[in-house]
Amino acid sequence: MRSRNTRRWAAAAAALTGAGLALAGCASSDSGGGGSASGTWPGEGKSECKGLEQLADFGDLTGKTVSVYTSILPPEQQAQEDSYKLFTTCTGADVKYEGSDQFETQLVVRVKAGNAPDIAYIPQPGLLKTVVSSGSAVEAPSQVSDNVDKWFGEDWRNYGTVDGKLYAAPLGASVKSFVWYSPKMFADNGWTVPETWDDMIALSDKMVQKGIKPWCAGFESGDATGWPGTDWLEDTLLRSAGADVYDQWVNHDIPFNDSKVEEALDDVGTILKDDKYVNGGFGDVNSIATTAFQDGGLPILKGDCAMYRMASFYAAQWPEGTDVSEGGDVFAFYLPTMSDEFGKPVLGGGEFTTAFSDRQEVQAFQTYLSTDVWANEKAKATPGGGWVSANKGLDIANLSSPIDKLSAETFQDPNAIFRFDGSDQMPSAVGAGSFWKEMTAWITGESTDQALTNVENSWPAS
Repeated sequence: MRSRNTRRWAAAAAALTGAGLALAGCASSDSGGGGSASGTWPGEGKSECKGLEQLADFGDLTGKTVSVYTSILPPEQQAQEDSYKLFTTCTGADVKYEGSDQFETQLVVRVKAGNAPDIAYIPQPGLLKTVVSSGSAVEAPSQVSDNVDKWFGEDWRNYGTVDGKLYAAPLGASVKSFVWYSPKMFADNGWTVPETWDDMIALSDKMVQKGIKPWCAGFESGDATGWPGTDWLEDTLLRSAGADVYDQWVNHDIPFNDSKVEEALDDVGTILKDDKYVNGGFGDVNSIATTAFQDGGLPILKGDCAMYRMASFYAAQWPEGTDVSEGGDVFAFYLPTMSDEFGKPVLGGGEFTTAFSDRQEVQAFQTYLSTDVWANEKAKATPGGGWVSANKGLDIANLSSPIDKLSAETFQDPNAIFRFDGSDQMPSAVGAGSFWKEMTAWITGESTDQALTNVENSWPAS
């Protein structure tokens, strides 16, 4: 599912906006921001600390504690904590972990009260910008900056940067540019995974000829109903107009209803608004609005539809016992491109490590989390799968889940051009409001022009 805290940051942002003066003194500066300490480090001479020599810059941190605040709860929490053990071994510092299902709200409360955690895992660039603008966040040390350049690259660095300064390093990630399908159904019918958008449409037509609904879809998600439609549009715009136009649209440098965006939504409509194509197992086009996204792909298992565009995290929605693998009951393929002009766009999401203190132990932990070593430790600590990182140093062999491996391969593709979920970057009135609402209205009959114009008219003036 969407990150459990993906949409609650809007209220938190409003609370933080007026708190700048109060927050200015929240960040500790006990040791200065350079990561320079004398003496030896506990990891010296230990084979398991190989690759973490950067941590020597922070000296012996024995007896120190770093607090971490996240939205990651049990059972996933245990793998997080297990992945920190090497940090303690190599630095002497302990990590105090705290997860909350009210992460954004409580983060704001704590920051305003002068009780910010040392590090928080922030799941949206928009929330990061809000936190930074409040004066509460601390610029990342040089070690983190070096690691982001080495292991993630420019696309990810940009999302952790505010006003030209790097504040946050990427952590976990998810791929949204996937289409789920049944390998057995494809094999039984002699179908091959499409390599281009045109191939995908041609395959859909073949399915129709055999009396099979090619697509299933679901937009319902409680108060967030409509968000799967935003992902469809974002993914398609990246393929039809490219990342530069996508960035302009997200930042409102071009109108929300720009002609290129209209063309992209019409492209989506050739699939989702075609009664011959949808909504396998549920009903007509209108049923998409009332079908829960969690249920949307399940008819694939019964052969009632053949494809479902949904993110990598949908792997958790398949019933227990479902074989999620390339030769299993279900798997996923990359949503094909429309041309070679725009490379291989990858729509996704993720978390970013943001520090509220520049104490040595805090800088050391943020540095650790930005390394390839930690990414591999986290992979090995997650034997059941369900986690991946865009870190290029992640050894795919350490991932146990086939869909996690596919996600990592997608991130590590040299042609991949990553872009963060657009609605998560837009003003909350749009990204968590009118955009969802209008995608729901669009799928139930509203025209492309009207839907996009309504969103454009809702964009805040400042």
